[in-house]
Amino acid sequence: MTTSVLWFRRDLRLGDHPALLAAIAGADEVLPLFVLDPSLLHEGTPRADRLLASLAALSASTDGALVLHRGDPREVVPAVAAEVGAGEVHVSRETTPYGRRRDEAVAAALEGSGRRLVPTGTPYAVGPGRLLNQAGAPYKVFTPFARAWRAHGRPAPAPTPDSVRWRRGVPSEALPPTTGDPATDAGEAAALARWTAYVQGGLTDYATERDRPDLDTTSRMSVALKYGEIHPRTMLADIAAHSAGRLRATETYVNELVWREFYADVLWHHPESAWHDLRPELSRLPYDDGPETEARIDAWREGRTGFPIVDAGMRQLLAEGWMHNRVRMITASFLTKDLHVWWPVGARHFLAHLLDGDLASNNHGWQWVAGTGTDASPYFRVFNPVTQGRKFDPDGDYVRRWVPELRHLPGAAAHEPWKHAKGHDAGYPAPIVDHDVERREALARYETARR
Repeated sequence: MTTSVLWFRRDLRLGDHPALLAAIAGADEVLPLFVLDPSLLHEGTPRADRLLASLAALSASTDGALVLHRGDPREVVPAVAAEVGAGEVHVSRETTPYGRRRDEAVAAALEGSGRRLVPTGTPYAVGPGRLLNQAGAPYKVFTPFARAWRAHGRPAPAPTPDSVRWRRGVPSEALPPTTGDPATDAGEAAALARWTAYVQGGLTDYATERDRPDLDTTSRMSVALKYGEIHPRTMLADIAAHSAGRLRATETYVNELVWREFYADVLWHHPESAWHDLRPELSRLPYDDGPETEARIDAWREGRTGFPIVDAGMRQLLAEGWMHNRVRMITASFLTKDLHVWWPVGARHFLAHLLDGDLASNNHGWQWVAGTGTDASPYFRVFNPVTQGRKFDPDGDYVRRWVPELRHLPGAAAHEPWKHAKGHDAGYPAPIVDHDVERREALARYETARR
């Protein structure tokens, strides 16, 4: 009996999994492997707990055959392959800077013992790096990328194997315990169930309600996508099959999936943009620092800025490990343009807490807001937290849900407590800055940096 290894990473599922099919075709048995990489797994955090819950679901779907080992993949993967006599280790192609470096090192280590790392497929519908403009260069702006992405086409979802002969009897470490309540919505089956219900119901109103954090009617599939519990090909195929009569809603939803693909493509071509400004012309933009700025950053992190929609979002992040996308933009704008703080400070905080924290989407989303990223002229865009709150949380329900100090204020009054005699009676803080003043300051700094 020959054995191949399937090394799971950001693809914790069995359906629509080309690397699994390649592993099945290449041997009589497949050993499912996951490496608990200390560089990525920060135990004791909500993100680690969510990953462990997904791994528990994956282990169940392999009938307990999943092998877990803690350590450096450059050492663990070749050792496991040698232990089971596997000539090939199958993976989904990695696209992040760390993942690419790691896989190159693992491939070299495997080759040293006459084995191969075999990448098949990616976490995306169109693999990063595939699309180039007519000049043969990568896209820098979303709209032309989206046009090219739609024109390019994509393969249909890969079939789910009827059965897999899993290699058994291989020693494995136990799955580490979670520190919080175990996630009940983790794993492929839960992701597919949530997605099916959303496509059949919630997707209808996506175009009109997606910016409303008070309604909370988005799909929340970003966490499942993060861990690869579902592939975007599957989602796109389901959308196409249920688009009749809902063209605007489905096109709007697909556009959001394309943003995810675009940011992955940008990171592929510009790996340095993970933590540095994509647009060098703004490298001279001055930022604030010092004790007063640090105190303001802490207030932002903890939801104590005195701007209700900002504080509601930051408290939701700490409580749920998630935040509505519209509110992500509002809170990011506040840090970068009201507090004049360099975007990586906020990006690191988001990645530390978001269950769906994806390096490409998170960090380039921050750069889009900050004005250092892929948009043509984003430095003009300064979100007014009061206007945004009144527009997208018109009755104040989202704010009252997360800021109990404002629950005594009715309707939209929750967005401007300073206008009401009893607005601060429950201890809600006064605004830490004057938005109008800081907006003018942000624009002045951007203009100076661009000269």
